[in-house]
Amino acid sequence: MLMTEKAIDKTICPHCGQKMKKWKTPPDSTWGTPYHWVCFNDDCPYYVRGWKWMEEQYQQKASYRHSYNPNTGHQGPIPVWSPSALKSGIISDREEESDDSERDPKA
Repeated sequence: MLMTEKAIDKTICPHCGQKMKKWKTPPDSTWGTPYHWVCFNDDCPYYVRGWKWMEEQYQQKASYRHSYNPNTGHQGPIPVWSPSALKSGIISDREEESDDSERDPKA
């Protein structure tokens, strides 16, 4: 009997199970996509243990959050230097709807 592989929703953080948020990439980045999915759960174990790991390995006060690039499919860490770092780039549902209506002349 063949087992079928379930489709995996890559917008769900594999470390905490929460839905990640769309995050606007910097305008001059080389990521090739206007947004990434990033886990902004401050209780995510990946993010929480990252502070200690970065301090022990690199003597840096930093951590990382899980991210997913929908253009390439790459998943991995995105560095943060504070709990609020990168949060200003979160794309709200309202902003997304506004962007869609600007692009769609029928809206």
